[in-house]
Amino acid sequence: MPGSTSPPPNARITATLCAAEILGMLGFSAVPALLPELQAAWRLSATEAGTLTGAFFAGYMVAVPILTALTDRYDARRIYRGATLLAALANLGLALLARDFAIGLVFQVLAGIGLAGMYMPGLKLLSDHVTGPKQSRFVAFYTSSFGIAASVSFVVTGAAAALLDWRYAFGLASAGAVAAAALTFLVPPGARATADTRPLLRLLDVRPVLRNRTAMVYVLGYAAHNFELFALRGWIVTFLVFSQSLQPAGATVWSAPVVAGVATLLGVVTSILGNEVAMRFGRRRFVLAVMLATAALVSSIGWAAALPYTVVALLLILHAMMMTFDSASLTAGALAAAPAGYRGATMAVHSGLGFGAAFLGALAMGAVLDLAGPGTVQGWGFAFLAVAAVDALGALLVWLWGRERAARPPAAGS
Repeated sequence: MPGSTSPPPNARITATLCAAEILGMLGFSAVPALLPELQAAWRLSATEAGTLTGAFFAGYMVAVPILTALTDRYDARRIYRGATLLAALANLGLALLARDFAIGLVFQVLAGIGLAGMYMPGLKLLSDHVTGPKQSRFVAFYTSSFGIAASVSFVVTGAAAALLDWRYAFGLASAGAVAAAALTFLVPPGARATADTRPLLRLLDVRPVLRNRTAMVYVLGYAAHNFELFALRGWIVTFLVFSQSLQPAGATVWSAPVVAGVATLLGVVTSILGNEVAMRFGRRRFVLAVMLATAALVSSIGWAAALPYTVVALLLILHAMMMTFDSASLTAGALAAAPAGYRGATMAVHSGLGFGAAFLGALAMGAVLDLAGPGTVQGWGFAFLAVAAVDALGALLVWLWGRERAARPPAAGS
């Protein structure tokens, strides 16, 4: 209507999906935020704690290729709603039924499957409505909301546990997922390939994606990125609690979940800014520079545990900001290089490999801690070094594959 002040449809849809993402992911950081309490209550070793954290991403990894690829045929809203309800049930199970490692593991896997039907299908729904030269910018807002959601989850679940009990934190996450499902009714249906007669197994065939070197450069980078990102997010609260134990009596310490939340939230700003920088100077070179810089920084953090707590917290915040600088660029690069008719499959490979690496990151840190000593600076030093090594390996793969691709005609959006 003339004179209307309502936001344009693209902005309105993006805002709605971002809000649903934040609500639906209230349980995303719950286990990392509550890990010290869960380790005590369930008598977990560091390896078991890392496995519990990583189980979320294992469930995501298994389910995301199927659920995301199906968005090439079915309305993504239906997949999204079912997934949010599954996430609600999983968090309710953690609140009411979880008593030990085994039961917690089952519900964490189910919660991860729930995220698999939310995050990438939500991106597919967004990309169906938002096209053209500004698509990358709207994608950056959506992917950056992932960081906001992770930050809000740290703060909200940590506060709920401090005020009441850790079970109430999971109950709150369950309610958030139900609210996210309700928000999808405000979003129009996405595109559906009604004329696509490919058999279901052909629809799930990801071989064309794996053969697309332009896309796979960003997929490999995203896998290394997620290994580092979720290893750190999974263990940041526990590491901060360890650092607090080394501080002199009377030293000022900030709440570990709040520090984790602030670090994650500031990472959102650099993710959006990073996409703008990459659009100007070239994605691949930008991604390489960020990966090498973060690998160098993270290799030193574990050894710094006994430094003044303010220094430790600031190092983690700085790393979180650097670590997400290339996040939106990696996802936007893979999406721009997706083969015709395989956008959903490309996102499935991108997210599946990325979150498979996230599972390994949390697990690897726990295993190294058990081997080197979870209650020692040396143990944490080697755990962070292991993460840095994988990030550096990812940078090497991006450089090698990107160099081979550069000898060929460049693809659009690369």
